[in-house]
Amino acid sequence: MSVGNRVFLKRELPDQSIIEGFKTIPAANAADCMGRLSALSSEIKLMSNPNKIMVGVALTVKARPGDNLLLHKALNMASEGDVIIVSNEGDRTQALMGEIMISYAEHTKKIAGLVLDGPIRDINEISKMTIPVYATGTTPGGPYKEGPGEINVPIACGGIHVSPGDIILGDSDGVIVIPKNDAEQILKDAQIVSASDNKKLQAAIDGTANRDWVDETLMKKNCEIIDDIYKS
Repeated sequence: MSVGNRVFLKRELPDQSIIEGFKTIPAANAADCMGRLSALSSEIKLMSNPNKIMVGVALTVKARPGDNLLLHKALNMASEGDVIIVSNEGDRTQALMGEIMISYAEHTKKIAGLVLDGPIRDINEISKMTIPVYATGTTPGGPYKEGPGEINVPIACGGIHVSPGDIILGDSDGVIVIPKNDAEQILKDAQIVSASDNKKLQAAIDGTANRDWVDETLMKKNCEIIDDIYKS
C-alpha cells in the first residue's frame, strides 16, 4: 500500500438523523460541549455568503503544500452532504481552489461545504456564493497538480484532528469537528446548552441576569479587591 499516495473510497458515516440534528445548533454551543477544544484555528475564515449553517460529513484530503490534484479527485468522489476538508501542511503561498472548482462543487456536486487550511482565489465571485467556503485568505497564485496526497485518511486541519466521516459544523464564527463516534451524545448536550443560552440571552436583554458568579469566582481564586485607586 502506497502510504502518502492513496485514495480510500469508503468511510464510516454517522446516522443521518444525527447530522440533521446539528443543523439548528450554533457551532459555539456544540464546541462548548467538547471542552472547547474542537474549533479550527481562527485563521480559517468564512469566505462565501451561505444562507444556512454548514453541516456535513468529512471527506478528508491530505494535500501536498500548494497542490490540489487530490482535491480534484475528492471533488469527483464527493456526494451531497459531504464537507471536503483539506490539510495543506500550513502552506499559504498557493490558492487551492478558485471560482471554477467551487462552482462545480456548489452546482454539480451540491456538497455541504469546503474547508481549506490554505488560501483561495477569485474572491469577488466566491464571496457571493451560497456554498459555505472556509479558507485562510486569498492569493492570485494558483496551485500545482502533481500530488502526492491522500483521501479519506485522518488529517489535521486548523490544528484539529479530523477523521473521515466526522461531522463538520460551521457558521459565521468558524468551524468545529465533531467526532462521529461521540456525535449522538454531543448533539443531546448541545441541544441543552442551546436552550440554556436562549434563556441567558433573554436575561441579558431584560436586565435580570445574575452576575454574582463573577465575584464569587474571583474570591475562590484569591483575587484581592481593593476599594481605592492605584498609586504609583
